[in-house]
Amino acid sequence: MELLAPAGNTENFLAAMDAGADAVYVGAPSLNARNLARDLRLEEIFSMVQYCRNHGKKIYIAANSLVREQDLSQAVETLGYLNAMKTDGLIVQDLGLVRIIREYFPDIPLHASTLLSANNSLALQGFQTMGFERVVLARELTLKEIELLCQKSNVEIEVFVHGAMCFSYSGLCLFSSFLGGKSGLRGKCVQPCRRHYSWRNKQGGKPRSQIKQQQKQKSKAGTGKGQYLFSMNDLSALEAVPALMAAGVDSLKIEGRLRSAHYVSNIVKAYRLVMDAISGNFPEALAKANILSNRAMGRKSSSGYFFSPQPMAAITPYHSGNMGDFLGRLGAVRTFEDRLYAKLSLKEELSQGDRLRFHAEPSGERLAFTLKELRSGNDAVEIATAGTKVQILVPGWDLYKSSLKIGVYRVDVKKDGTRLNITLPDIRKSREKLDELYSENSDQVSTVMAELASPLADDEIPEIKNPRVYVSKKTPKAGRKVKNPLDLWLRVDSAKSLFKELPLNPARYLIPVTKANMSQTGQLKRYLGRRIRDLIWCLPSVLFEGEQGRLKKQIQLLIRSGFRNFQLGHITQFTFFKNEQRVYLSSDYTVSLLNSQSVVLMEEGGLESAQLSIESDKKILIELIARYRRYQSELKLGLTVYGAPALFTARLDPEHFQYNKTLISPKQEEFILVKKENVTATIPVRPFSLLPYLFELKSAGLDYAVIDLSNMNMGKKEMEELSERLSCSGKYSKLPTFNYLGTLE
Repeated sequence: MELLAPAGNTENFLAAMDAGADAVYVGAPSLNARNLARDLRLEEIFSMVQYCRNHGKKIYIAANSLVREQDLSQAVETLGYLNAMKTDGLIVQDLGLVRIIREYFPDIPLHASTLLSANNSLALQGFQTMGFERVVLARELTLKEIELLCQKSNVEIEVFVHGAMCFSYSGLCLFSSFLGGKSGLRGKCVQPCRRHYSWRNKQGGKPRSQIKQQQKQKSKAGTGKGQYLFSMNDLSALEAVPALMAAGVDSLKIEGRLRSAHYVSNIVKAYRLVMDAISGNFPEALAKANILSNRAMGRKSSSGYFFSPQPMAAITPYHSGNMGDFLGRLGAVRTFEDRLYAKLSLKEELSQGDRLRFHAEPSGERLAFTLKELRSGNDAVEIATAGTKVQILVPGWDLYKSSLKIGVYRVDVKKDGTRLNITLPDIRKSREKLDELYSENSDQVSTVMAELASPLADDEIPEIKNPRVYVSKKTPKAGRKVKNPLDLWLRVDSAKSLFKELPLNPARYLIPVTKANMSQTGQLKRYLGRRIRDLIWCLPSVLFEGEQGRLKKQIQLLIRSGFRNFQLGHITQFTFFKNEQRVYLSSDYTVSLLNSQSVVLMEEGGLESAQLSIESDKKILIELIARYRRYQSELKLGLTVYGAPALFTARLDPEHFQYNKTLISPKQEEFILVKKENVTATIPVRPFSLLPYLFELKSAGLDYAVIDLSNMNMGKKEMEELSERLSCSGKYSKLPTFNYLGTLE
């Protein structure tokens, strides 16, 4: 079994090799889902590749970010260089990259990123069919579930065993993107899960139609006690290593490309100890490994989901979830000789040169710096012991006065100056050799770039109409159906909602495959009549092994009952229909399509229609559709234009959650926690809306727009408001537009 370590820089790479890692993974420049201070240069990566090749080690490249349409050209060029390196595997999330690699760089081994959320054996089968040699499993699986997947699949399986945990399923977190365009799926996450949230005392949950009414309610209702509700403890699976080995896992992966060399060294040594220990010596090895792990200065840790699907210790809500050793609360900050010094009563030893991080409450903002001066009394000192009152030199920060309290954490120790007896091949020579290898196939790369990502001509970019072209200038009469420029698809949680008066006459109806909705199939057929062909059953984005059999039976029952339309919630769910005839498939926005090549993959897979990424901004949409239409045009393209999407989608259902009660962020944003069939969802109180831009979206080349009322409490007033928003009549406050009018970073 392989021990796989992170290498965010050359120092970490050397530390991992010295500590006993079998393999490392590094991020491809601009294509990896980690917002690093500085991407590794291609020549640095190639020097690591050569080292690994010469020393019997392996190196995998993480190109696991979603790729925007405007970034396709750079992505193709980077793939050309990675292909020339002949690395041991490329970790990928973006389906457009998958298609490009399969079509033009087939010698690159494909690894499915954990961001593709593989939770069941059919997902593994689907990824293998798509050409993946290895799959990194979702982090929410138990040991029993992992063992079952190993038994049922012959694809290589990689499992995260140590490091940071996300509250949401990997690949399904929209929170950071929704708040300001910084997509977690593109390595730009601002970590809203680490923030301090408060419960509003007054029960709530329905969207407010009037902004004034909303502000009045805010002023009347106080806030309840706040907590770090979503801040996950770090994962530590040292004790689970024997079970993972017995299950047949191929690779144990340590998270941490943003961590220090000190962290990487200690954690790799810890796992090397327990992996190499024979059964009789395991308890002794585990004890030593835990000491090493504690020295690494991570967060408070737990065993994650390995021993329970609902682990009690996954979140400590009263703890901030900061990484590192807690040194104390920052005291008074004063100026002396034009420099800022802060008082601090130490809870742990501190040295000049240590790396510190401040955490301000309640905002959750952070500041990291290297400690350049440490004083005890009037004297400058190199080291101060626990219990000492010291002054530390601090950088300027606006939050010293405005924050209620600031926690101080040590996230790395002063470098001890020890030099490892390991050297990488010369960087300059590596660059020369890499350029030589690349030049052998540069013509092919240029051809691919010209074919897939050549600049759009002026006549290929559609003329976009005024974004405020309304559907109707006059208020429609009550009950009158409004004509819209796009086919409108309506999604609801419950089939019973379709039997009520609706604010629109949709071209298609979307409902999820649930036990409750399955019981309504007879009534749906009678109610819809010939329009039953317009009903689409939506498969879930998350499906565990134990739920797979039930969903298979439900799909078969629906097909036998005459239903032929299904929407995939996960890319591999095509495996449910491989032997079916006359079944029409579409994809939900949870199958992230952010570039034209990912859309081409959907068409080649036989889909009839597909929703583009809900995170898309206007520029991405216009260029994606234009470039896709250049060569293909069969697939109908859609977009969710109204709704309250799940920003967090999680397996965890902790005791401190209060469902259907308003939750408030440090910036006064409001959310609701909802418990659904197999997930916990965090929903914005105010939906987003692109309804005023339907003509604009039509002129950009979109075929249909989805109005998603799932996750929302839609009473009579809310339905009336939606009807008036559709006709652009009535006086309602502006709603957020997600990233459409902004920029997806």
